[in-house]
Amino acid sequence: MANPVLAVAVVMERLRDASTWEPWRHRVVEVMPHAEGGVARCLRDDGRQSLWLHPGFEITLHADEGEGYWLNLDSAQPVWWVMWRTDEEDPARAWPERVLVSYNEAGRLLDAQERVDTLPLAPEICAWLAEFTQVHYKPEPKERKRPASFRQPKERR
Repeated sequence: MANPVLAVAVVMERLRDASTWEPWRHRVVEVMPHAEGGVARCLRDDGRQSLWLHPGFEITLHADEGEGYWLNLDSAQPVWWVMWRTDEEDPARAWPERVLVSYNEAGRLLDAQERVDTLPLAPEICAWLAEFTQVHYKPEPKERKRPASFRQPKERR
């Protein structure tokens, strides 16, 4: 069985900032289904604010990431995670590197000190992810552990 794939594009915003240390601020504005590939292109630029469309990302679901998908879906607000980078020589330039829906994958990127923004998942994407997750992941039932003080001395190891 093939792994489900969803093609997406990322829209990033660039704002001129009054900060002495960073002349530009960047943030992820939207992740949307987008079948076309291609190169990044400017959607709007007024000199102070610009929006850039970055197409060509694919979300491929894998059965071994089921727990990460489940943790995302089980949260109060399921999200996209978008890892992005800036150009050290040209701070006006930023681009997304990866788009994720797995809580565990996003955690690994955050542990590595990567820049990661989140955006809410649309209901239809949640349904698509939930359908896959229900087939490929079953959470282990939680077992109540008795405090050591209620166990026999020989069971406390």
